[in-house]
Amino acid sequence: MSSILKVDQLQDSGGNEIITSNGSGTITVNSQTFKNGITMVDQWRITADTTSDGTVNTNWERVDTDGFNKIGTGLTESSGIFSFPQTGLYLISVTGLFLIASGDNTVTLSLEVTLDNSSYNTASEILIGNTGSSQCNIIGHNAHIFNVTDISNRKFQLVKGSFASGTTLRGTTAATETNVFVIRLGDSV
Repeated sequence: MSSILKVDQLQDSGGNEIITSNGSGTITVNSQTFKNGITMVDQWRITADTTSDGTVNTNWERVDTDGFNKIGTGLTESSGIFSFPQTGLYLISVTGLFLIASGDNTVTLSLEVTLDNSSYNTASEILIGNTGSSQCNIIGHNAHIFNVTDISNRKFQLVKGSFASGTTLRGTTAATETNVFVIRLGDSV
C-alpha cells in the first residue's frame, strides 16, 4: 500500500515557511529554489592523438560507448569551442592522457574560458613533464567551476602547450582517454 501527501507548503512550528511548491516541479527550501536536481551532465573526448601546440579544435565526439548517456540537452561543440545549453553554475572537469617524450618537462593542457565570446583566459591548467630517459604515459587532471550567466558569450576550449617532438595528447574513439566532463550544479549566482 502506498500513500500520497499533497501540499503546497510545509511550515515549522512557528508558522514559518520551510518548503513550498509551485505545482510544476519547482520547490523552494528556505528561500532557495530547486527543480529536478541535476539537469545537465555531458562528456566529450578526443578521438585521435594530437602532437602539436594550440587549441584542441578537431576530433571531438560525445562519449558513445559502454552505456554512456547524458542528462539534458548537453554541450555543443564547434571547432573545439564548447557552448552551454542553458545558464547555470557548471563544473568543468578536464583529464588529459599524455605520452610524454623524455626530457619534455613543461607540457600544458589549459582550460580556457571566455566571458565575451572573444578573448579567452586560462581558468585551470594541467602542467606535467617527464625528466626520465624514455617516453612515459602520464594522466593529468584539473577542474573549474564556471558561472554561465550568458550562453552566447560564456564558452570554453582546451589548449595544448610546450609539446616537444615525441609528446602526444592521447585520444581514441574506442575508450575515453583525454576528455571533458561537465555537470550543471545549479542556477547561476
